[in-house]
Amino acid sequence: MRKYISSNNNPLIKHLLLLQKKSKLRKKHNEFIIEGAQELRFAIEANYTLKQVLVCLDIFDNEISLENLDSEVLEVSKTVFDKIAYRSSTGGIMAIASSPELTLEKLKFDTKSPLILVAEAPEKPGNIGALLRTCDAACLDAVIIANPRTDLFNPNIIRSSVGTIFTNTIATGTTSEIIDYLKKNNIQIFAAALQDSSSYLDESFKESTAIVLGTEHEGLSETWRAEAHKIVKIPMEGKVDSLNVSVSAAILIFEAKRQRLNI
Repeated sequence: MRKYISSNNNPLIKHLLLLQKKSKLRKKHNEFIIEGAQELRFAIEANYTLKQVLVCLDIFDNEISLENLDSEVLEVSKTVFDKIAYRSSTGGIMAIASSPELTLEKLKFDTKSPLILVAEAPEKPGNIGALLRTCDAACLDAVIIANPRTDLFNPNIIRSSVGTIFTNTIATGTTSEIIDYLKKNNIQIFAAALQDSSSYLDESFKESTAIVLGTEHEGLSETWRAEAHKIVKIPMEGKVDSLNVSVSAAILIFEAKRQRLNI
């Protein structure tokens, strides 16, 4: 018989609410919250470790088999679930999961010519989520976040990525660590910037490639531009000279994918 929680004052419920709000607590306990049936299914398929799964049977849509979960399953009342749910369309299920180590050393590629996106210092959860969705759509070999400013397991990032934070292979590191890693593994660096750049349409992305983008506000740091194999730009015909970072990423990534179709 499963444990049933009907009070918002339950210690586990209080802990869950704090995990949603406080990055420091997530890092201290190496835990984060996964909310929603699709997100949870993606995490399970990616072998994330679930500590507790909380389900409200009043609204649970049976998209996930509770009997096959290798974790503690707790039932909660509708009142409790409404308190802890970050959004309305969750399928009546959420979980507390263990945070994985997102180190460069853990990256493994199934191809000799990986295609990687590097995002330097992204901060807005919506932009990070959009980048992850783009990378999932293109089935990139890895996404690397340089000098992260935002906890990647922030509920807003998980939500805006519609769970693709779990479908992508992700690593983090400092700019210098990532550059060293790319050079060590003979992965050419294409930095997206306006200064001293050529059109991305004039370049070949068929070899091992890292496409590197900065933020819309600050752009790429000088370090990346100095270490790049090539600096590329997306030609603009209007009055503005920049695009949303996820749009820029999509244009560059899918050109690289197009070039690789006949490899």
